[in-house]
Amino acid sequence: MKVLGDRFSGIKFSFWSGILLSSLIGGLLYEVTQRSIESDAEERFANHARQAQNIINVRIKSYSDLLRNAGSMLGSADQVDYRQFHDYVQRLHLDRHYPAVETLNYGVYLDEAQRPAFEARLTKVMTDLMGRPMRGVVKPPGIREHYLATLFIEPVPRTTEHYGIDLMANQWVAGQILASRDSGRMQASGTPIAALSGPNNIFLGIRMPIYRHGAPLDTLEQRREFYQGSIGIAFSLPRLLHGVLDETPIPGVRMTLFDTGPRADATQDAARFSPRILFDSKGTHANPSPPLDTGDDAFSITLPLDFIGRPWKTTYSVRKSALYSGLDTYSPKFMMGFGFIGSVLLYALLYTLASSRRAALSIAKEMTRELRESQHKLQLSHQRLRRLADHAYQIKELERKRIAREIHDDLGQNLLALRIEAEMLAERTRANHPHLHKRAHTTVQQIDTTIKSVRQIINDLRPTVLDLGLSAAVEWQVNQFQRRTDIACTLRDDHKEIALSDHCATAVFRILQESLTNIVRHAHATEAAVELEVKNGLLTLKISDNGCGLPPGGRNKHGSFGLVGIEERVHILGGSCAIYSGAEGGTVVRVSVPINHVQDTAAVPQEAPLPSPAIV
Repeated sequence: MKVLGDRFSGIKFSFWSGILLSSLIGGLLYEVTQRSIESDAEERFANHARQAQNIINVRIKSYSDLLRNAGSMLGSADQVDYRQFHDYVQRLHLDRHYPAVETLNYGVYLDEAQRPAFEARLTKVMTDLMGRPMRGVVKPPGIREHYLATLFIEPVPRTTEHYGIDLMANQWVAGQILASRDSGRMQASGTPIAALSGPNNIFLGIRMPIYRHGAPLDTLEQRREFYQGSIGIAFSLPRLLHGVLDETPIPGVRMTLFDTGPRADATQDAARFSPRILFDSKGTHANPSPPLDTGDDAFSITLPLDFIGRPWKTTYSVRKSALYSGLDTYSPKFMMGFGFIGSVLLYALLYTLASSRRAALSIAKEMTRELRESQHKLQLSHQRLRRLADHAYQIKELERKRIAREIHDDLGQNLLALRIEAEMLAERTRANHPHLHKRAHTTVQQIDTTIKSVRQIINDLRPTVLDLGLSAAVEWQVNQFQRRTDIACTLRDDHKEIALSDHCATAVFRILQESLTNIVRHAHATEAAVELEVKNGLLTLKISDNGCGLPPGGRNKHGSFGLVGIEERVHILGGSCAIYSGAEGGTVVRVSVPINHVQDTAAVPQEAPLPSPAIV
């Protein structure tokens, strides 16, 4: 009874432990899902806000381009009359292409001495516009050092009250105009146009300096000397921003635009930097600046904006519920239930599997032991294969050497005797039998060609120059490579005496041959270099080219065993091999072989070197 009670208590404890753990996992999944949905919604909101900000940037750029084009028109002639300015603006179709523009105006820069002439010109412009005698004067009255008085206004206003207004009467605006004159850049004062602006309906202006046509403007003095006036546009900020939020697929997004740059205070001569609200999409005439949307149930992001050198910032806000779909609302609860039920099932599964853990560990140990035995056998088999490959390489070289000797001793001597007989026949028939002499001479040439072919076959099987040492064989192979392929190949050899076994020298020479063959077949190179060096008991052979380099996966290409064969030869010799793409392109094959180790492990008896007769 006590054993059964202990077991029942253990099961009961495991049950409540599983319920508690599952509840914790369900709550964690609920919180993670809720935060993930909120993070995704916030990211989507931020992306739409950045898209709206980009639209505003594009619109500001188009209006600044409009001002630059109008300024270019005014600055392209010595003097532009009102009719030319009027026709130019009419062709712009402001109401269709630039709906936010209220007016384009041109102001003339003058001093007190130039004032009478300007007022006479202004009187003529106003009289022509109104169709009755008008008198143009600079406003407001008073004597000042300089004026920037409006001369042209388009579209033509209904009254003449805006003609002749001195824009430099406002000290803050005057400072901005003179700064624009001195820098030659477009500027915005940041001051709302009082005559046009209202609650949440701000009108702003942008001005650009106009200089005398063809005048040099490289220095500050030149810009001040040839300054004629400035052209500006007055535009409605709500109309500029109209439709920006309509392209955002999130309902209820609020956009609040602030000017954070310096501006004039009530005295119009001191600069203040406190932010000022220029536009609020939720503002009304009665309440132009309602409180911003804040709190845990709202998303908000503030993005910077450059308005012709003035720092602006735009705050976008929206209620979180506007970005949640029905699935987003129920997903956290669904994930909590899924986590709870899934955790219960998983816990039950783990509890069941725990009883078979020891058996599984025993099976795993047995499998590990068998795997290690198989791995050991595989390593032994791999070593046998390498020894077999080494033996096959040596047998292959010995067979090449034997065939080359038999060709040299038998076929070479027979060809030499045949050539002597044919040459004697050619000499005897030279005077009396010209036709037979010609055939005999042709036979001599064919025999010479055959001798050359036999010599090439012998060299391909076993170059006799290997008997002179590895350095001589490498130099001969480089010369043959250049002559056969027309690829420039340089050789750098420290010219030390290299004491190698015939097996090692042959293997290194075959590696050189394989590498040069790969250059011809695959590298598309125009230059190659071979370096042979003996240092610290190591023989190092380096072959490089300026070709296309080693392609990805080129070393493991199906059906290609050249590079694999090089690596195997070097491993058999107890050395190291590196095949890689060079820093400046091309491929580099670098082989290092320990000389002493190779000398001690020469396994196959060597035969005498081939003789070297004069012809073959």
